[in-house]
Amino acid sequence: MAVNSKKIAVYVLVVFVLYVIITDPDKAGDYVTIGFEGVSNAAQAVGDFMTWVADGAKN
Repeated sequence: MAVNSKKIAVYVLVVFVLYVIITDPDKAGDYVTIGFEGVSNAAQAVGDFMTWVADGAKN
């Protein structure tokens, strides 16, 4: 039975995240903050784009 490379990548990522959280929780919190800011900025950009499209794609 062949091991799926996607499963291996997920396991490696989970182990890495747990390692970072255990060894340096403050830095892990910073990473979470950065991630949420990125998601927030992306959502804002999508909203701005949809508003631009709804307004008839005018400059």
